Amino acid sequence: MRELLYLKDDQLKEFIEKLFISYRESFSDAKKTLDKYSIGVAHHKVIHLLSIYKGITISELLKKLKITKQSLNRVIKDLIKLDAISFKKDKKDTRLKHIFLSEKGEKLFNEIFSVQKKRIYKAFLNSTSEEVLYFDNVLKKIIHE
Repeated sequence: MRELLYLKDDQLKEFIEKLFISYRESFSDAKKTLDKYSIGVAHHKVIHLLSIYKGITISELLKKLKITKQSLNRVIKDLIKLDAISFKKDKKDTRLKHIFLSEKGEKLFNEIFSVQKKRIYKAFLNSTSEEVLYFDNVLKKIIHE
């Protein structure tokens, strides 16, 4: 990929703008559902991660989100009020709590995900398999740099 060395700051700025806009658009699709439950993007991030990492601990969730415990506590309290999450104590170390989406939380996640996946699915359908693979590889490299 040495041929990309020609990229100038203006081109990189445009790419960053596209990342920003694609993020904004893919998350704005879920806004109606989030508004319906009076929750925001922070709640959405937690719900999404809980759908992937079933039984994650608070400390693991904090590491994935890269936020403070205080910020997470506010979100957790809201999700408890919505009856969207449940906790189970660890069998070996009862100080550890594992967080799960409740049945209501799963329903909420599916409601949000079904709206979001339409945009992503459409973009993938209108791309070649190579474009999808390259895009995924570039995203992984952005995340891990």
